[in-house]
Amino acid sequence: MYFGEIEYNQEEYLNQGASYPETDQNLKTEFHIINIKEDKKEIEEEAEEVEETEERIEDIELEAKFVASKIKQLIDSKFPVWDRKKNTYRDITYKDIVILLRATSVSAPIFEQEILNLEMPVFSDSSQEYLDSIEIQTILSLLKIIDNPMQDIPLVAVLRSPIGKFTDDELVIIRLSDKQDNFYTCLQKAKVDVSAELKNKIENFLENLETWRKEQEYLALDELIWKIYSDTSYYHYVGLMPNGELRQANLKMLFERAKQYETASFKGLYNFIHFIEKLRLSSGDLGSAKIIGENDNVIRIMSIHKSKGLEFPVVFLANTGKQFNLMDLNQSILLHQEMGIGVKYIDYEKQVQYDTLSKAAVRNKIFTETLSEEMRILYVALTRAKEKLFITGISKDFEKEKEKLEQQIARYPKYGEKINPILVKKYKRYLDWILMTYMYENQKGPEMMELKVWNKIDILSSIKKVEQEEVDVIPILEEYKVNNNAQEEIKKVLEYQYKHKLATTIPTKTSVTQIKLLKQKEQDLQISFAKPKFLSTEKQEKLTGAQKGTLLHLCMKRLDEKKEYTLESIKDLISKLVEKEIITQIEADNINPYSILTFTKSKIWQDVKEAKEVYKEKPFYIQIPAKEIYQEEAEESVLVQGIIDLYYIDKENNLVLVDYKTDYVEAGREESLVQKYKSQLELYQKALESALDKKVDRRYIYSTYLGKEIKI
Repeated sequence: MYFGEIEYNQEEYLNQGASYPETDQNLKTEFHIINIKEDKKEIEEEAEEVEETEERIEDIELEAKFVASKIKQLIDSKFPVWDRKKNTYRDITYKDIVILLRATSVSAPIFEQEILNLEMPVFSDSSQEYLDSIEIQTILSLLKIIDNPMQDIPLVAVLRSPIGKFTDDELVIIRLSDKQDNFYTCLQKAKVDVSAELKNKIENFLENLETWRKEQEYLALDELIWKIYSDTSYYHYVGLMPNGELRQANLKMLFERAKQYETASFKGLYNFIHFIEKLRLSSGDLGSAKIIGENDNVIRIMSIHKSKGLEFPVVFLANTGKQFNLMDLNQSILLHQEMGIGVKYIDYEKQVQYDTLSKAAVRNKIFTETLSEEMRILYVALTRAKEKLFITGISKDFEKEKEKLEQQIARYPKYGEKINPILVKKYKRYLDWILMTYMYENQKGPEMMELKVWNKIDILSSIKKVEQEEVDVIPILEEYKVNNNAQEEIKKVLEYQYKHKLATTIPTKTSVTQIKLLKQKEQDLQISFAKPKFLSTEKQEKLTGAQKGTLLHLCMKRLDEKKEYTLESIKDLISKLVEKEIITQIEADNINPYSILTFTKSKIWQDVKEAKEVYKEKPFYIQIPAKEIYQEEAEESVLVQGIIDLYYIDKENNLVLVDYKTDYVEAGREESLVQKYKSQLELYQKALESALDKKVDRRYIYSTYLGKEIKI
C-alpha cells in the first residue's frame, strides 16, 4: 500500500486516497517519536522551601537536542555513505547532512543553536534573524546615537557592547550622577566625580562619538559605517565569535545595503535609520548574508520548499508533529479562483451570523487543496534522502494517540490499496500521516521504517555531555623518550589550574534557601519540584510539607497583635482568606488552626503584643563575601536575598529575631533544628544589624510542630 503518490488533480487525489512514494530500496528510514507526556505520580516534598534550578525545556528545543545528538553520533561513528564519484563508501561529513523543516523562521534558529552547542558547523538559511542578530543591533544602535545621542536604550546598548566596554557597575555609577536626566547628560556629569580610570573611559567614548557625529555630516553613509568598523575593530571582534564568518558577512551586507540606499532618492543617516525601523515594524527583513557554497563542509538547515531538486546522503525531516497552518480557513470572507467568494450571512435583527452554503463549499475546497499541497511537500521531503532518512516529531501522549488511531483504522478500512480519504482528512500533521501508513501496513510497516518511541527523560539523560576521562601523560611522554625537564614543563601546562577558578562558577546572586541546601549537600538531599498550579490538570487534594508550611506562614503574618485569639477566631481568620480568594478551600483544610492558636499563647507573642515596633515577612538583600558561603578563598562577594519571618523591638529596646519552622522534630531533639538552621539565622542577623545599625539581642526559632520557641 502507498501513501504519497502525487497526482495532478488535487481533489481527485484526496477522493481516491493517498499513496506512499516509491523510494530507493537501499534507503534506511528511522521514525523517532518523542513522547513528552509527564509522569503524574505524586511526589511528597518534605523540604520547607524549594527553588527550581533548571529552566523548563520547550518541546521544539527538546527535539532539536535529540536531532543534534543523533548527528553527533553519526559523525563520531563515521557512518559510511556511498561516494558515487569514487564508486565506494567513505566516512560521513557534515555537508552530507541536511535538516528539513516545513517552516524555518521560528524553528531553524533553535536547531542551529543546539548543533552549535555540540561544536559542529551549521548554516541556517533563515532570513528572519538578520535585524535581530547581535552584531547588526549593535551597529544600528551606534548609528542611532550618532544621529541623536539623547536615546537612552541605544546608548546603553553601545556602552555595554565591546565598542563601549563599560561594565554594569560602571553604568550604575554613571546613572547615579543624575537619576532623572537622560543617560548622555549623565555621562557628561559623571566625569566630575568618578575615578580617573572611569573618567578616561567616558572621555574616550564621548570623543569618538563626537568625531563620528561630525564625520556623518560629510561622509557617505557606507563610508561612515566602514570607518566605524575600522575605528572600533568591531568587524574583527565578531569574527572571533561563534559563526564569526557569518557575522562578518552580515556586517559587510549592512555596508552594501547602506551603499545601495545612498544611490536612491533619500540620503542621510536619519533616513536610513527610519527605513530600517519601518522595515522592522512591518515584519520585514533584509535577509541574512549567504556565506556557503556547494562544497562547504557544514550541516544545512533549510525549508522543504528550498530542498526541491536536491539530494543528500542523510536527511532529518524534523518537527513533523507541528499542525498544518489552516488559519486562512477561519477568515470571514474566503476567495477561491474557480469557485468565487464565500461569505458569512449576518442577521442584524436577530444579531446572529453563520456560514452560507457558498462559504462552506469554498472552505471545503480550500481545505482539500491545502491538504493536497501538504502531501506534495511531504513527498518532496521523503524523497530527498539517498541513504538514510530520519523522521522526528513530538507527541504529547503517544499511547493515547496511537490507541485512537488504531480505532480509526479499524473504522475506516483500506480504500482499495490506499488509505481511506476520510481518515486522511481527519489528521493534520505529517507525524499522523506517516504513523497512519506504518500502522495500516501491519506486516510491511517494519520493513518500510524503524519506529522508535522516546520518553522525555530518556532523551535528557542520553544527551548529557560525557565527562572527559583523566589521562596520565607521563607514561605516554616516556614512551616517546621525552626528557624529564620537558616532561615537567608539558605536565605543568596540561595540569594548569586557573587560580581564580571558583570565581567563574560563583553566582552573583543567590538566596538563603540555596545557601542552606549548599550547607546540607553532604546529606544528599533529594529535592523534587511540584508542577505549578496553572499547569496542573488534576484537582490537588493533598499538599506537600513545603506548601503547608507556606500556608502557616501566611496565617501567622496576618495575626493582629492587638487581638486576643481563640480557636473560633483563628478559624474565622482562615475562612476570610478563602472568601477573599487568597487561598483555596483545599488549602484551608490543610491548615492546622491549633498550631496558630498555640503560637498566640507563646512567650514570643506576648512580647510582640507589648513591643514598640513589629515587622513581619520583611525581604532583605545583603552582600556576603563568597568565602563565607563556599568555604574557599575568593575575593568576590555574592548578593543574598531572603525574607525574615518576624523581628521586633521589645519594651526594653532589645532587637529580637524570630524564624518560624514547620519541620517535624521529635521531642527533646530541638538541637537538631538549631544545627540545621543556625547558618540561616546568622545571615538574617547580619542583614538586620547592617540595615538597622543595631545589634540583635536575642534569636529564636519557633517550631510550629512542637509549639515552642527555641533560643539560639
